[in-house]
Amino acid sequence: MLKHKSKAPSTINLDILLQSQKLTSLAWRTSTAMERIAHLKKIGSWIKDNQQAIREALKNDFGKPEAETDLSEIFPVTAEINHSIKNLKKWMKPNSVPTPLPMLGTSSKIYLEPKGTSLIISPWNYPFNLTIGPLISALSAGCTAIIKPSEMTPHTSDLVSTMISELFDPSEVAVVLGEVEISTELLKLPFDHIFFTGSPSVGKIVMKAAAANLTSVTLELGGKSPVILNEDADLTDAAEKIIWGKYVNCGQTCIAPDYILVHESQQEKLIMEMKVALQKMYDPDYKGIEKSPDMARIINDKHFKRLTQTIEDALSEGAALVFGGKYTPLTRYIDPTILTNVNNDMQVMQEEIFGPILPILSYSSLENAIAYVNSKPKPLALYYFGKNSEQTSKVLRETSSGNTVINDCVLHFLHLELPFGGVNNSGIGKAHGYHGFLAFSNEKGVLKQRVGINNVTLLRPPYGIKAKQIIASLIKWF
Repeated sequence: MLKHKSKAPSTINLDILLQSQKLTSLAWRTSTAMERIAHLKKIGSWIKDNQQAIREALKNDFGKPEAETDLSEIFPVTAEINHSIKNLKKWMKPNSVPTPLPMLGTSSKIYLEPKGTSLIISPWNYPFNLTIGPLISALSAGCTAIIKPSEMTPHTSDLVSTMISELFDPSEVAVVLGEVEISTELLKLPFDHIFFTGSPSVGKIVMKAAAANLTSVTLELGGKSPVILNEDADLTDAAEKIIWGKYVNCGQTCIAPDYILVHESQQEKLIMEMKVALQKMYDPDYKGIEKSPDMARIINDKHFKRLTQTIEDALSEGAALVFGGKYTPLTRYIDPTILTNVNNDMQVMQEEIFGPILPILSYSSLENAIAYVNSKPKPLALYYFGKNSEQTSKVLRETSSGNTVINDCVLHFLHLELPFGGVNNSGIGKAHGYHGFLAFSNEKGVLKQRVGINNVTLLRPPYGIKAKQIIASLIKWF
């Protein structure tokens, strides 16, 4: 395991660190695409050389399988790097915009300039991906960054700290380790942009702190992402996709399916297909899912207790256990657990689950399913399975979510041409690819006027009859 080289949090003067980055950000305001690409390439090279160390860090933090680390932690970052390198020159070019008739004689462009200094507060569930991904966007936009990784994943946070200290001067990019108190102190500082990934409750705290300095924010939050299965859905296909989307990272994924809405006539068949899918993916040798090398573990004892209490609460209130339900405190293992007969009074239906528990509700009509989704805060993702195009369009029109995936789950996170993010309670702002680049950029409109007589010469005081006629025409026709 690589040793952590950064200073202890108590020895870092955060004000001085931010001031040093402000100076760098002024210099980086005129940075070229090639200079920014050089930053991205050295991160990519470091990842390639230290891939096994990244795997070990994730395994030490919460038993993450190596293949899952490669797929969900390393690949999204390397893909983000390659995508940014390929497109950065195009992204940075000023965009000409059409000239409205009242503006005849002028020319206008949109310039994208770096916001400046940025703070990235990353979560524990994908501690490498969701730390370095936003950093790629910040560096692509020409911003400096102070990174506060999660204290819940010390091995990965140390690795990130080592990587950054080897690649960047602290005046460019720095990692600050520590508990919640460090985040609180960082949030008091006047950054130009804050990128936070975490829960809606903490997101509100971040937004309130940012307001004190009028700092812009990107909030990647979460919520209860629903799955709607229409009557015409292919249940075998849907079950396999739902099981993978739910149980990757042991359900500790912000866009994991949080609950299922299935037509009442299809519920029993869906449950059967989900059991088959679980067996196929996590217990093909019939040795028990707990022995599967492909199932991660719960991050810590606090979350393990929260999740097991959620199961016990649901069962005590009348929920039916149709799969799983077993757990092992010593290793923080929880069976993939499927529940039916759930209701809104149960904990499992009140807050984002963020674990391997999947409740199923039935509905009698698609209208009822849509109404149920709309009765809850807007989710980060919505998953719809069905073949009928009109009914698919109905769901898209009548629901609101950060993203929607049709006939699959969680796959949109890997699509770098799509904006990723929530809406209202599930997040503010978008990330990934060009949209991540925009998050750390200021879109500066620039208008160039001709010298001498121009389109507004006749509109200056004193306002005579002719000026008033022109103004009246503008109101009427434009």
